[in-house]
Amino acid sequence: MRTAIVTDSTAYISPDLRKKYSIHVIPLSVVFGKEAYREEVELTVSDFYEMVGKEGALPTTSQPSVGEFVELYKELSKSYETVVSIHLSSGISGTAQGAQAAGQMVEGIDVHVFDSEISCMIQGFYVLEAAKKAQKGADVNEIMSHLEALRPTSNAYFMVDDLAHLQRGGRLSGAQAFIGGLLQVKPILHFVNKKIAPFEKIRTKKKAIKRLEELLSEAVEREPALQAVIIHANREEEVEAWKNQLAAAHPSVTFYLSYFGPVIGTHLGEGALGMGWMKKSEESGC
Repeated sequence: MRTAIVTDSTAYISPDLRKKYSIHVIPLSVVFGKEAYREEVELTVSDFYEMVGKEGALPTTSQPSVGEFVELYKELSKSYETVVSIHLSSGISGTAQGAQAAGQMVEGIDVHVFDSEISCMIQGFYVLEAAKKAQKGADVNEIMSHLEALRPTSNAYFMVDDLAHLQRGGRLSGAQAFIGGLLQVKPILHFVNKKIAPFEKIRTKKKAIKRLEELLSEAVEREPALQAVIIHANREEEVEAWKNQLAAAHPSVTFYLSYFGPVIGTHLGEGALGMGWMKKSEESGC
């Protein structure tokens, strides 16, 4: 039984990996004024941050319509019997719910939706794990069970330069944003019950980065065989050096470099940094 792997654009998986593992991507959009742009299709990450600089304000975001999911699943039904559709946390977007609704509307293909309860390349790790399983002929139940087994091993932490972006988009409470701005802290954030929540308040960026390194070291002590990713919002040179430093300190960990694309970058703002990890499996090698 052939299984297609679908995700949304906020997984930010490189085109090479998407092609290698036959991953199908449905884009979310950012809206500047009256113009909507599908990320990873009509708007690259570099163009996005350039536009933000020119506009002087961040855009809004939009999830795919149920109709877009229906169209994709109908097309996949010509070649596949089942779909595993993996999406960003349902606590910050209705994308997974849209996928679920569309799956019930399409005949001839069995759609299984997996809520990653997270986003960005940690979501991408789930997608790659599923795609590698599918390529080896695993059935949909085996793939879904594998993803659920990986859930307790995944973590992601991030920090932003300005909490106001999260507050404006409804992803963080106004009180939390006000307190962070008043104290000039660099809070470390994470996902709790599918939503973004404060983890710790740190006074400076340098100390926040040091704390992220400590959290990774603690995770490696518990499970040396990790795949980890450093994520940035238009700070590639800075994080490239950081990734190399971490890779030298943790040789058992496979490190990746990724980015906050237009949709997630809209809510975090330029300069945001993140780190996440997940246990390696036998399928984890690229």
